[in-house]
Amino acid sequence: MFAVEVRDHIMIAHSFKGDLFGPAQALHGATFVIDVAFFRETLTEDGVVVDIGRAHEALKATLGPLNYRNLDEVPEFAGKNTTTEFLCKHVFDAMAAASRKGALGPGGEGIARIRVSIEESHVARAWYEAAL
Repeated sequence: MFAVEVRDHIMIAHSFKGDLFGPAQALHGATFVIDVAFFRETLTEDGVVVDIGRAHEALKATLGPLNYRNLDEVPEFAGKNTTTEFLCKHVFDAMAAASRKGALGPGGEGIARIRVSIEESHVARAWYEAAL
């Protein structure tokens, strides 16, 4: 399996509901490092997994509306705990849609799997991975 991975980061604020989250129930900030890996069985005719530049643009387009935002105020996330795991799936869905729409350029249609990893600190990360 071949893979290409792109990376970006966002700075956000959010709070959580529920006793499980202890002090994180209060509004707090986070800087997330987001990695998106694209997997395919064979390379394209050009010898790539996906166009790295377009993949990075698609990731930036996905993250842009969240950067420097209080996620508690994003209508799309109303009533949700915007945990690292939740955000992984949100980014995955956007990147899968970009792949299906051809936004990743020629070869994007051949992506077999996508993995989204979000590092929330130097000691903790989460990810979501699935086949397309």
